Amino acid sequence: MRRTCLAIATVAMAAAMSLPARAADVKIGAIYPLTGNAASAGQSAKDAIGVAADIINTAHPELKNLPLGATAGLPNLGGAKVVIDGADHQGNPSVGQQQTLRLITQDHVVAMIGSYHSSVSLVATAVAERQGIPFLVADSVAANITGRGFKWTFRTTPIAPDFAKAYTKFINDLKKSGKKINSIAIVSENTDYGTSVGNSIEKAAKAGGLKVAARIPYNANTSDVSAQVLQLKTLKPDVVIFVSYTSDAILYMKTMKSLNYLPPLIIGDDSGFSDPSFVPNVGSISQGVVDRSAFAPGKPGSNSYIVNKIFKAKYHRDLDDTSARWMEGFFTLCDAINRAGSTDPTKIQAALKATDLKPSQLMIGYNGVKFDKTGQNI
Repeated sequence: MRRTCLAIATVAMAAAMSLPARAADVKIGAIYPLTGNAASAGQSAKDAIGVAADIINTAHPELKNLPLGATAGLPNLGGAKVVIDGADHQGNPSVGQQQTLRLITQDHVVAMIGSYHSSVSLVATAVAERQGIPFLVADSVAANITGRGFKWTFRTTPIAPDFAKAYTKFINDLKKSGKKINSIAIVSENTDYGTSVGNSIEKAAKAGGLKVAARIPYNANTSDVSAQVLQLKTLKPDVVIFVSYTSDAILYMKTMKSLNYLPPLIIGDDSGFSDPSFVPNVGSISQGVVDRSAFAPGKPGSNSYIVNKIFKAKYHRDLDDTSARWMEGFFTLCDAINRAGSTDPTKIQAALKATDLKPSQLMIGYNGVKFDKTGQNI
């Protein structure tokens, strides 16, 4: 009996040794605002990349056009699963800086993604640059995030000048159609995001022959915007473009209602206006607001439609512009890691530089993903 048990144990051990070893998980660091004035946007971003990780880690044959959609895990790393190591930066650049350093030096993530706030992305990418770790900026649009000579920063999203040109063309097309637009006003929060986008809009508007009646900066953490709304009410611009985070976008809508002011056209620069909490809070008093978005669910059978359906089944809401840009950024980063076939940061960096994704391979309405020498998607 002892000999039989020994023989069985030996066979079992030999069989176990012959099984392929499970590939080690690939850990990706993520920083987003889970508290502060954009907490709901940060949670939405977290939800989005969580669903993206689920899609990558399990086979979805219906997503055969999406890199890593139809397979399970990262094929070139033995089917390794991607794991998100997330942290809350609170909308605070110094916290974002600390959390990025911690994720890289203590948790040993192989790459980073972030950060929603441009002011946070500016300092977090600088940390990753010093540490030699790729940082994928999914949605921060301040123009100066790329263009600093960094070699480890890559950004998939369109940026401030792209959106500014779109607004100018849209307004001029309205004028050509017969709508009276004599002047515009730009209202922007005063961090890197609002300043960069506001500057870009002002420059594009003037180049496009539009009169800028006012440029009104404000503190994003303010609790009172009555003075700014009264200034708009006095100037009477035909279009007001808001560059605002969530709490201040909601505050502006409530203040305009209380002061009985409504400009002929309001354009929201995404952010607070596409935040999942905007409509439940002020939807009834914000009818007619126009918001920009790079995402729409699209036609049945398309990548965007299928991915949105998966997201909606879990969270009972559609992807919004911010969460969709995060998701595409995450897919792009994981595709590069898979093509690198390695968790070596230098090889991932090289794979990101070689990225050339076509529109059919994306789940968002970009014309593709291909990075220039600054790391910006062209």
